[in-house]
Amino acid sequence: MEKFEITILGCGCAVPTVLHNPASQIVNIREKLAMIDCGEGTQMQMRLNKVGFQKLRNIFISHLHGDHCFGLIGIISSMGLLGRVTPLHIYGPQNLGELLKMQLRLFCEGMEYTVEFHPVPTTEYQLIYEDRSMEVYTLPLKHRIPCCGYLFKEKPTLPHIRREMIDFYNIPNVYINNIKNGADWVMDDGTVISNDRLTTPPSPTRSYAYCSDTAFKPDLQQYLDGVDLLYHEATFGKEREERAKITYHSTAEQAAIMAQSCHAKQLLIGHYSAHYTDVAPLLEEAKAIFPNTIAAHEGMKIKL
Repeated sequence: MEKFEITILGCGCAVPTVLHNPASQIVNIREKLAMIDCGEGTQMQMRLNKVGFQKLRNIFISHLHGDHCFGLIGIISSMGLLGRVTPLHIYGPQNLGELLKMQLRLFCEGMEYTVEFHPVPTTEYQLIYEDRSMEVYTLPLKHRIPCCGYLFKEKPTLPHIRREMIDFYNIPNVYINNIKNGADWVMDDGTVISNDRLTTPPSPTRSYAYCSDTAFKPDLQQYLDGVDLLYHEATFGKEREERAKITYHSTAEQAAIMAQSCHAKQLLIGHYSAHYTDVAPLLEEAKAIFPNTIAAHEGMKIKL
């Protein structure tokens, strides 16, 4: 099965602490690397987790609160100093473009690569990126400023070749791609070997949804039905639900309700308030509703 892996670079919120870095993740789909959010200190976390700067193709920013974007210009600058020549594509709310333009002029003049900004909608579900391996959609979130999440969907792969059948019928390797694409095999005597005898179905496609920061938003479930892994912010426990409501954040309990309602296969909670020096109570709160829940921590790798 092709790689689909999430690496947690930061899962705290608001300010860096000795326990957690601000928000950032790496999504690796078939060795194509994308970053989601880029809080302060992200490039140090990349080094600690051996994430190659030059392998990064796209950066998706959810909103313009500092704990999600203060590290962005630092990474852009470092890539230039390290000799990057391939373009870097950045996706985010419209006003991020204005900020980037000013920062690039002040700090990154003369770089040998280009930074291309793509504004994304924050109030609707929309396809914003596509290549041969994946599609990326925006998820409309409910926060104090324009904010969106991101849904990564793997594209289907080709069927798997049954090597023992290929060998049995002495099919030359030059015909393998045709068979993967659905062709039958015709023997010298005219006998047709149907494609379903030569192949097995492709691996199921996988999906990952990133939802941070947001107040509890029940209508999100329509976009997330059956998602393999749901990352949903759990800034507070239910004992601070009023604080969550005021700040447009969610509790661990609400994250679990969302995972349950959208039939997610697994829930990953994060974006912890600095109020919590131990996130075990948040994990217990979520697992009471949605047992297949894990708590994010820096350096964690989740394979789908």
